[in-house]
Amino acid sequence: MSEPKSALGGVTAAGFASIREIGPLGMISLRAKPDAAGLAKAIKAAVGTGLPDVRRIVAEGDRACGWMSPDEYLLVMPYAAVAGALEAIAKAMAGAHHLAVDVSDARAVFRVEGAKADQVLAKLSPVDFATLEPGELRRTRAAQVAAAFWREGDGFTVVCFRSVGRYVFDLLASGAKPGSELF
Repeated sequence: MSEPKSALGGVTAAGFASIREIGPLGMISLRAKPDAAGLAKAIKAAVGTGLPDVRRIVAEGDRACGWMSPDEYLLVMPYAAVAGALEAIAKAMAGAHHLAVDVSDARAVFRVEGAKADQVLAKLSPVDFATLEPGELRRTRAAQVAAAFWREGDGFTVVCFRSVGRYVFDLLASGAKPGSELF
């Protein structure tokens, strides 16, 4: 098995906010009804968290579980932990209708950091950042492509499809250029 690589080789950009690709990062898309037998146990076994509320993400160290839709959760973990997490999910949900898929290599992940990081994303997404709470996960668009993001510390983690990773990085880097601050 070859060493995993990030989507864009760890690119970075600096401006009034800093942009950097993080990865490779392990991700599992878990689909199941919220009341499915073993779901909470599976998430706890895979990433060590409980079930998140609607539009929320809960983290435990370098692992997290985010609510993506009424029957979909995004599990985030170190890349090397995905195989074990999939086994734990299968065991905990044995007999329950579910789908757990490794989507690690299908995603690009970025960090947008700095005091004005929200301004970079505000240029791209129809979100009221004044009301975006810590731990809130937004599944929306970054310009014309699907993306999800959440606030962590002094910045945001942004997830998009790997196939549009360069486009999203370029949008983020352009949006952070000095002199383009919104206020």
